[in-house]
Amino acid sequence: MRIAVMGAGSVGGYLGGMLARGGHNVSLIARGEHLAAIGERGLRVVRDAGEFTVRCAATDAPGDVGPVELVLLTVKTYQNAVAVPEMAPMVGPDTAVLCLQNGVDSYLAPAAAFGAGRVLAGAVYIEAGMPSPGVVSQAGGVVRVVFGEPDGPERPAPEGEGELPERGRAIADAFNASGVPAELAADIRAGLWAKFLFIATMAGVTAMARQTLAELMPRPEWREVVVGCLREVEAAGRANGVNFPPGIHDTTLAYIEDNLADLQASMHTDVLAGRPLELEALNGAVVRAGRAAGVPTPINDVIYAMLRPLADGIS
Repeated sequence: MRIAVMGAGSVGGYLGGMLARGGHNVSLIARGEHLAAIGERGLRVVRDAGEFTVRCAATDAPGDVGPVELVLLTVKTYQNAVAVPEMAPMVGPDTAVLCLQNGVDSYLAPAAAFGAGRVLAGAVYIEAGMPSPGVVSQAGGVVRVVFGEPDGPERPAPEGEGELPERGRAIADAFNASGVPAELAADIRAGLWAKFLFIATMAGVTAMARQTLAELMPRPEWREVVVGCLREVEAAGRANGVNFPPGIHDTTLAYIEDNLADLQASMHTDVLAGRPLELEALNGAVVRAGRAAGVPTPINDVIYAMLRPLADGIS
């Protein structure tokens, strides 16, 4: 399969590297020193299970890649205004775009640009990083991709936009055969919110506190904030018709408590570094969902208010 990764940083680089090692024709869209290092030495993927280096095409010009079968959209959500139009040369009549960004409505940006029938929404469960240019890392025992069609698996693709149910199965097969567990979900909205429950809580609380969950959870006052944030996100989702899996709150809290050493939110890292934040896609989305359904979200209101002045980064 011809695949392009729009945003080959930590998550996109890991997925692209695994797919390239699995035999797929992968083109990585990257920038600056990271791009230069990939061109010189290949992409190095460091995992708990071992490491490897792959040689694959890398460029900062999507027009050099041309139409592909699959584009993975993995840039930060605040980059969509620039990144989505830049993807256009890679999106042909038979291209599927898989949005694997944080948030529950991020897929709407590529859907508006390229047509809803070409876009799949998804979530990635992974602890990934980029320790140096040309190197991506993955830690912990959880790597999982869940994706599907925003309107459900039985929605027919619009004329001229291919048969996305079949594409979805082919994409899942490509991931699984390359060592990345993947599931084509019947209700991707529930899947998106299940990850969102975790990531919005972890990102928002740790960015506000400027400390990791490993530092916060042993302290009763901060554990209560984390638990309260989880409850708010779940309540906002349910009030908006999200069909969460049974016991989602307890399952998510248990995952947090069992994996504290490996949990690091990119928004926490970004706020410490003075970089832009995915605040609107995360805690901002919780606030908006709560207001839409008349559900109070006081913890997320405070997180949003405290981080909003920093959302564009510190120059």
